[in-house]
Amino acid sequence: MNPDLDRLQPYPFQRLRALLAGARPNGQLAHVNLSIGEPKHPTPALLTDALVGKLDGLSGYPATLGTDALREACAAWAFRRYGVTLDAAREVLPVNGSREALFSFVQAVVDRSRDAVVISPNPFYQIYEGAALLAGAEPFYVNCTAGSSFLPDWSAVDEATWQRTQLVIVCSPGNPTGAVMDLDDWRELFALSDRYGFVIASDECYSEIHFGTPPLGGLEAANKLGRGFERLVMFTSLSKRSNAPGLRSGFVAGDAALLERFLLYRTYHGSAMSLPVQAASIAAWGDEAHVVANRDAYQAKFDAVLPILGDVLEVQRPDASFYLWAKVPGSDDTAFARALFEEAHVTVLPGSFLARDAHGENPGLGYIRIALVAPLAECTDAAHRIARFIRQHYR
Repeated sequence: MNPDLDRLQPYPFQRLRALLAGARPNGQLAHVNLSIGEPKHPTPALLTDALVGKLDGLSGYPATLGTDALREACAAWAFRRYGVTLDAAREVLPVNGSREALFSFVQAVVDRSRDAVVISPNPFYQIYEGAALLAGAEPFYVNCTAGSSFLPDWSAVDEATWQRTQLVIVCSPGNPTGAVMDLDDWRELFALSDRYGFVIASDECYSEIHFGTPPLGGLEAANKLGRGFERLVMFTSLSKRSNAPGLRSGFVAGDAALLERFLLYRTYHGSAMSLPVQAASIAAWGDEAHVVANRDAYQAKFDAVLPILGDVLEVQRPDASFYLWAKVPGSDDTAFARALFEEAHVTVLPGSFLARDAHGENPGLGYIRIALVAPLAECTDAAHRIARFIRQHYR
């Protein structure tokens, strides 16, 4: 077996199950699960209708490159959303969701014949770490704390590490903090890439969950700064944007030379998107009405929950995404999460499970991630329960 499998750490939700094992929640209260970022809004009918209407496509093998129509739909959306003009034949590649694409991209990019480093934010989506380890690279964590507006502090990376860095992964809007990189942040990162030659993988799967100001994307930033897309690839998905996590559909776009090599990898990886899923994806990328309705639903949850939680927690509306990154009383986020589950029957994710000890601290310690994915009434009820729990035990 691949010895690097032994380097993988338990997934946050595996750790959460272990934390809550043996707990006895209040059976008089219905469970509200706010721990996992799985969209719960209904999948729009225009997607399901398109999917069912193309079921005859199951009779043929799809191409890894996808159909011209799908790539053109993705490029058209990128132009409307970011104002960037993409060559649909060379700069767009459909993928089966951003998760598998991020993992496989790292495998394709890392040159394991060299002493490779992959840099990621901390806290982070654990796929970044696992992909780096299984590519034979060393993960390097850049802390995202309140002092840096929950964005990576690149000054924490020493010269020797930059010299070994082959890939930097950024997530904007961020998971779990919802922080968004601005143009100056991108300018700094591009300058570092120019200096050291590393590739940038920009995970933008939360880009369409915002509060009126669309987050800046990596390709958009490059365009605004008069750059090309060299050493830059963005990843996006329909899971959050279109409430279709089970569709497993997204696309990557950017540096044509990188995507050419990535496509070669994927033809062996066996990751072609089925034709029914492609049909549903074309319908989704071509429609914005359902995305606006989706944003409005999340907006209503934030509007309802924040006044309740703001009285008892150090928490604020994120730049984007559907998460709240809340500082809990004291510093023991795991004890807080277990006690909250037992007394209030609300599940949240300890922030320390999403981060690693780096540079003398775990930047997730003392925080919880609250995913506002449940229906509005459940989110509001859960907020009241959290507030009562804190007032009873911490005030």
